[in-house]
Amino acid sequence: MGQLKKLAGQTAIYGISSILGRTVNFLLIPLYTAYLSKDGMGAYTALYANIALFNVIFTYGMETTYFRFATGKGLDPTKVYHQIQSLLITSSLSLGALIYFSAPWLAEVMNYPGQEYLFQWIAWILAIDAILAIPYARLRKENKSLQFALTKFSNILINVGLNILFIVVFRKIYLGEWLSVLQPSISSFYRPDWEVEYILLSNLIANALMIPILFKYMGKFSFQLDRSYLSPMWHYAFPLLFMGLAGVVNEAMSRNLFEYLVPENFYPGLTGREAGGIFGANFKLAILMNLIIQAFKYAAEPFFFNQSADKNSPALFARVMHAFIIFCSTLMIAVSVNLGLLGNLLLRNEGYSMATHIVPVLLMGYLLLGIYFNLSIWFKLTDKTKYSFYITFIGALVTMIILFTAIPILGFMGGALSTLGCYLVMSILCYWWGQKHFPIPYQTGKGILYLLLAFGLSYAGYFMNLENPIVEFISQNSLVLLFLVLVLVIEKEEVKTILQRFKKR
Repeated sequence: MGQLKKLAGQTAIYGISSILGRTVNFLLIPLYTAYLSKDGMGAYTALYANIALFNVIFTYGMETTYFRFATGKGLDPTKVYHQIQSLLITSSLSLGALIYFSAPWLAEVMNYPGQEYLFQWIAWILAIDAILAIPYARLRKENKSLQFALTKFSNILINVGLNILFIVVFRKIYLGEWLSVLQPSISSFYRPDWEVEYILLSNLIANALMIPILFKYMGKFSFQLDRSYLSPMWHYAFPLLFMGLAGVVNEAMSRNLFEYLVPENFYPGLTGREAGGIFGANFKLAILMNLIIQAFKYAAEPFFFNQSADKNSPALFARVMHAFIIFCSTLMIAVSVNLGLLGNLLLRNEGYSMATHIVPVLLMGYLLLGIYFNLSIWFKLTDKTKYSFYITFIGALVTMIILFTAIPILGFMGGALSTLGCYLVMSILCYWWGQKHFPIPYQTGKGILYLLLAFGLSYAGYFMNLENPIVEFISQNSLVLLFLVLVLVIEKEEVKTILQRFKKR
């Protein structure tokens, strides 16, 4: 119980930066949908899908590799840090330069003629993100969760502040609606036709400002590349690259390819890029589940590695999984039944609400991603990372098959089903192989029951349509309480045990 409390506490601290910070970032959704055209939202959706994909390539599994070799291999953690950080600096600058000088070609291929500067900025964003990845991982490994949270939150706050400055404040001044005395100065450099440009520029500036702060936390750095030292790390990391790629291919490729796969006039009056913008905006409504999973991942990865030597670790891992499923299932219901309210608050222009029906499917997809992350600990601890390649390759194949077959027929729902289908298949495969190589006593039957029950209640609440809005709101949210009551009934023996432990204290 004490170890679970420790994990929950660390997850909460990491969640402060992710949840509070990204909650502020979440507020950018109504800003973007209010001030950007649907075409601009489509560009934002597609370009950031590409950034997510290339982020995985730029870091190629080295975060997990750092945790493994700095904690469980008997090596000097400081030397591991210097070696991996040196490798990432070298590879990031090289890959960044490749994208930077290929920018004119990329702009033409991706239908952004004359906007090669977008891809030059993306090159810098990707390089900086990768260079900062291991310093952030080291803070997590050393349990410096407060420093981690402060730097993450500062980065997000700066990014959001610059977005508001460029997209709202400068625009209002340029149009003479605010502070007209500053209009001549702002007009000298402000580009009113820029939309996604200002989003990328804000991101780049915010990331660059984190470099001196994080490297100050890390102390003295020694650039060193020892091939014999790095070779086993690379062999460990290489399959993880494909594991990361499959996850991001599923999430990112649906948004990246949507505008190209949806048939012309599938949604009357919308271009493919505009439909992609609507799809991307509704994808954001599922962000709360992703935030929980991200916060959990930050805390759980070093926690799992640190507990791996304990003979009771399989039972502990099973309890973590069970608690995770119950909590995230509850969250899925709470978000789904309130989608009407969330959609009205966050999607501030006409047309975006036409895709809110896909959000429960996306929430379940993200929940399965979290389950897969829990399950994947077996091949990380046994060094059988080759299985991540098999699992993620199959997952990526499932994603692409669903995307190319379902989007032309089902549109928005087809894109959402690719998320659900990929993570479902990956979770099943990871569980099946994992129980053969590293048995963990998961409560599989109860877990599946909670997932199916939560998914059914989510859509029951979403489609509930009562004449009185107050009665409707109460009825929808009562489904959350219904789920929790059912959990308490099913888990009554576990609840009694926990209460008895508290009484003894």
